[in-house]
Amino acid sequence: MAIVDNGIYVDGVRTENPRSLDETFERMRERGGMGWIGLYRPGADELRVVAEEFGLHELAVEDALRGHQRPKIERYDDVLFVVLRPARYKDAEEEVEFGEVHVFVGPDFVVTVRHAEAPDLGRVRHRMESRPSLLALGPEAVLYAILDEVIDEYAPVVAGLENDIDEIEGQLFAEDVDATQRIYDLAREVIDVQRATQPLAGMIDALLRGSEKYAVDEELQRYLRDAQDHALRVADRFTTFRSVLDNALTVEATIVARRQNEEMRRMTELSIRQGEQTKKISSWAAILFAPTLIAGVYGMNFDRMPELHWLFGYPMALGMMVALGFGLYAVFKKNGWL
Repeated sequence: MAIVDNGIYVDGVRTENPRSLDETFERMRERGGMGWIGLYRPGADELRVVAEEFGLHELAVEDALRGHQRPKIERYDDVLFVVLRPARYKDAEEEVEFGEVHVFVGPDFVVTVRHAEAPDLGRVRHRMESRPSLLALGPEAVLYAILDEVIDEYAPVVAGLENDIDEIEGQLFAEDVDATQRIYDLAREVIDVQRATQPLAGMIDALLRGSEKYAVDEELQRYLRDAQDHALRVADRFTTFRSVLDNALTVEATIVARRQNEEMRRMTELSIRQGEQTKKISSWAAILFAPTLIAGVYGMNFDRMPELHWLFGYPMALGMMVALGFGLYAVFKKNGWL
């Protein structure tokens, strides 16, 4: 059976611990108290039994079975259906793990359906049982306590993300550190948390607007307003985180672009220096090639070469070598190659 805890409360005090749902329904009618049933990943048949007994709307039951719903509050006649997305922060992976809890709140019953370990509804139940005056205010007091627990469990998420953002800010200007991927991943986590937290204040506001119509106790309204204030502060923190991460991503992109420009500049300077060296080597090679060419021509030793027997042939060849070498040197020097 998917029942985690099951109790009947009269005037805020737990009077019965039924062993089955059928016993719960029977004792509720006998005692005239409030039933609080906690289910963990129930099957279709198990939830259908509860739905038939309390008249839960089929659309809400379908959502509770399927899961993966957005945070919302809906009213079906005299039954409230609330979806919450609690979260916890996994520091090693720098990830936010989301749970999901569905709450059916009727005139004399509360049914919770969890699809993950969070939130710790056992802690909520113990806290409420230690405050019978608050629990005596009825099913909406239980809903308040669950909302308050979910909102409080976002505090470690805020602390974890804030610590990671502080680390990123320290990495932004560090040499040889590319924080782009980490910034992007954290921004994605913050967006997911925003989707879970931003609707909370509006959901509580909807409860407060219906307070007069559904005779919600004034003291309970005060507690709801306090929870709403906490929800707004939490949502504001995540909005701030998203803004900081957006700015960090912009700064990181600027820094990466600057580093790339500097690298391109260094490569360009290196290319220019290499070009200058190439020009010098080519210039000297050309200067040395000129006398080599002349020497090669007169070193072929053909019999019929007029200059071979000329008295001034040797001085002429040397003069041509020197003149051509100095001429090339002057041209290359003028053009800045040497």
